[in-house]
Amino acid sequence: MVVYYFSLPKVLFESNYTTVIESKEGQFMGAKIADDGQWRFPENDSIPTKFKECIIAFEDQHFYSHFGFNPISMYHAFQQNRKANKVVRGGSTLTQQVIRLHRDEKKRSYFEKMLEVILATRLEFRYTKDKILQLYAAHAPFGSNVVGLEMASWRYFGLQPHQLSWAEAATLAVLPNAPSLIYPGKNQNKLLTKRNRLLKKIYENKVIDKETYELALLEPLPQKPFAVPQIAPHLLQKIAKEHHGEKIKTTVQLDVQERVNDIVTQYYSLYKQNQVYNIAVLVVDVKTRNIVSYVGNSPTDKDHQKDVDIIDAPRSTGSILKPFLYASMLDDGEILPNTLIPDIPTQISGYTPQNYDLSYDGAVAANRALARSLNIPAVLMLQDYSVTKFYEQLQKLKLRDVNRHPSNYGLSLILGGAETNLWDLCRAYSYMANTLTNYNQTQDEFRTNELADLNYNVAIKTNFGQPKREKNVFSAGAIWHTFNAMKEVNRPQGDEAWRFYDSSIELAWKTGTSFGGRDAWAVGITQDYVVGVWVGNATGEGRPLLTGVESAAPILFDVFRLFPKANWFTIPYNDMEEKRVCKQSGYLAQENCEAILQWIPKNDKKTSNCPFHKLVHLDKTEQFRVNSSCEPIDEIVSKSWFVLPPVMEWYYKSKHANYSALPSFRSDCIDVTNEKKMDFIYPNPNATIILTKNFEGKIQPVIFKVAHSKADTEVFWYLNEAYLGSTKTFHEKQIIATTGTYVLTVVDEFGTEIKRKITIEKE
Repeated sequence: MVVYYFSLPKVLFESNYTTVIESKEGQFMGAKIADDGQWRFPENDSIPTKFKECIIAFEDQHFYSHFGFNPISMYHAFQQNRKANKVVRGGSTLTQQVIRLHRDEKKRSYFEKMLEVILATRLEFRYTKDKILQLYAAHAPFGSNVVGLEMASWRYFGLQPHQLSWAEAATLAVLPNAPSLIYPGKNQNKLLTKRNRLLKKIYENKVIDKETYELALLEPLPQKPFAVPQIAPHLLQKIAKEHHGEKIKTTVQLDVQERVNDIVTQYYSLYKQNQVYNIAVLVVDVKTRNIVSYVGNSPTDKDHQKDVDIIDAPRSTGSILKPFLYASMLDDGEILPNTLIPDIPTQISGYTPQNYDLSYDGAVAANRALARSLNIPAVLMLQDYSVTKFYEQLQKLKLRDVNRHPSNYGLSLILGGAETNLWDLCRAYSYMANTLTNYNQTQDEFRTNELADLNYNVAIKTNFGQPKREKNVFSAGAIWHTFNAMKEVNRPQGDEAWRFYDSSIELAWKTGTSFGGRDAWAVGITQDYVVGVWVGNATGEGRPLLTGVESAAPILFDVFRLFPKANWFTIPYNDMEEKRVCKQSGYLAQENCEAILQWIPKNDKKTSNCPFHKLVHLDKTEQFRVNSSCEPIDEIVSKSWFVLPPVMEWYYKSKHANYSALPSFRSDCIDVTNEKKMDFIYPNPNATIILTKNFEGKIQPVIFKVAHSKADTEVFWYLNEAYLGSTKTFHEKQIIATTGTYVLTVVDEFGTEIKRKITIEKE
């Protein structure tokens, strides 16, 4: 009895299973063949009625009445085999066939048959009849390398087992009887005969009516096997690593996945003409963090890395991290949304950032700098905030590929010096979106696990933790202002006038382009979805014209058009305060500037007051500045004036026609102020200048530039005390010099002097 009890292992089949993924709706999306080369689905917990009736009628009519074996059937089989002098009939029950499958189809013999009988009875003690049928259906061979009913149903009919017709179920029921001899596409007459005989049997058993029987006889046999669908091959690849040999019902919406696949295919056909071969798209449901669509790569070929899953691949960030810096500085009270940030030629410890269009605004509001993705303001903002503090923020956002020491990144951290992946990026932006929505819906609460990971398994419900009053990374007010700035990012060509159409998509979005055109990013955020797009070459090869705006953004907007239009984010008034803000500078208002009321994050009330508005004293004509040395006090007109430093002013006034330079002092007045009236535009401090040659081999001159706050002032130029000449109004001076170290000196007609040390080298 002990031997009998332990005669079967606890797990009857330890087979290599195929990794299978289904859509949220239960549709088959793809499978990865088992390690042993068989298409074998994991065991199902049910068996369709039609197949059950067919397999019992064909293999074991007394299945529900015997106890594992049928002695009458075995006796008849013995008689026929002895008469034929060979094995022509097995006489095995379905339970015995499960045992044979478990024992790897041992060679048929009478001893083996007796062993099957004993083990079959033991199996009947352990499992119900329906469970035994499930084991048979999951492990029976169906021809070629197809094992199990579910795979056979997909392979031969392109259907799930419960969708099979009576003729299709009968076809599959007869296949395990001789899978090496009869399967679709081979010995069709024998297969048809067996199928029709079985259909007649179940008709005679009154399982089906006459009309159903006659219609079933008319159904053709399957011919060429269906290809296994590959609707989300890179998600399958990811799941095969994490849930090898399992069937996973994913959160992917089949219709969205198929349409995103079509969008990616369309753009791949276009971009490959520019030798750009790889595209990845990830769509996330913000409220649940469930993956709605997962396209890990374009339908390219092996030569262009078609099997690489770009979604998890670390790629250079370009400008895609700028919103995180903006939100961080808002949250810490370092800036206000409209705070003016310098946008001038800049060199910091040998690092010289450039705007994409190589132009300068002089000064630009922080939210406009983000919307226009200006590089110089971003670098200067990071310098003020500090690389280390920003690095710590990125760690809180769980950007795994930002993993080197902050000093290794430096200020380039904000312009593509770091790497991230589409998965982490979409998780971070999903966190921001749902933090804001949840805050407004729950009376000012955050959640402990708001930065939960993205999820693709429908069986898992994301746990966002417990309510709390403290923020995780960003406050709701900072997030709202960040999204509001991102909403103003210039749309791709053809969508520039989106504000004038009711049907337009209202979303926060940002692009990024890495150095050399290697990576093009776009990420979009609404209350409902986050969509992330990457375009480029998996090999890292850059291409001209590959940018986030031109390459990734069109895909982003096409994907968002698949979803209903979402409402814009509600303003989190409870996380903000209404303050007087300087209309021109964006700083907290002081008494000398025109102020407006603006809702700002609570922490921003500690930002500094406007440094650009000054109280100046003018004569009655308001054309000249005066003071008590030249004008009676009772005749002096005091007025607030918006004044920028010389270099900022020089660029700013070229973009703002209404900017009024500070009036000069009247000739009879003594200027007792120590205002900085003049500064270098170029060169930068301690610059090294490389002399270049033209096509004729001649050395080209170097052009130095100076900005002066007073128009029509004459300035005088010196190089190592050698006089070079003077300029008036436009202060630019060309020089041709030999290599060496020099001191460039500029003096204006009022005696103001500025110096700059430079080094000149040959190419």
